[in-house]
Amino acid sequence: MFREIMRKKQQLSSEECISILKEEPRGVLSVLGDDDYPYGMPINHYYNEEDGKLYFHSGKKGHKIDAMKRHDKASFCVYDRGFRKDGEWALNIKSVIVFGRIEIITDTEKIYEISRKLSRKFTDDEEYIENEILQYGPATLMFVLNPEHITGKIVNEA
Repeated sequence: MFREIMRKKQQLSSEECISILKEEPRGVLSVLGDDDYPYGMPINHYYNEEDGKLYFHSGKKGHKIDAMKRHDKASFCVYDRGFRKDGEWALNIKSVIVFGRIEIITDTEKIYEISRKLSRKFTDDEEYIENEILQYGPATLMFVLNPEHITGKIVNEA
């Protein structure tokens, strides 16, 4: 069902893909938007090693939410900052694409638990995190991307 990577030498291992999903703070989530136009948006995420799923938080209304409710299939692309080999100008970038289905989370405790874990990617200020959850938690929509296929590769932009 999902295509194989064309240039096998550029393919990342599963472990490298997971590492990028865990370490990088954000990526681009793409859904099928209005009039079936692709709709991609930058968004931060939390990769949960325990269940192998990607979690996102959002407001409860908008283009993205409408699209997800119409079509549960999505893709999520994350890439690292890249590196240059000595003496070369071109960046070498590792990227991961996750294909899967979106599910909205309704369990309030899970929403707050994942919100804390997501927040810790950006700050270790527990007081700040708890205040944000107290203030914005009730207005937060949490959704999960259940992976069906994960692929990654390294590309030299030269």
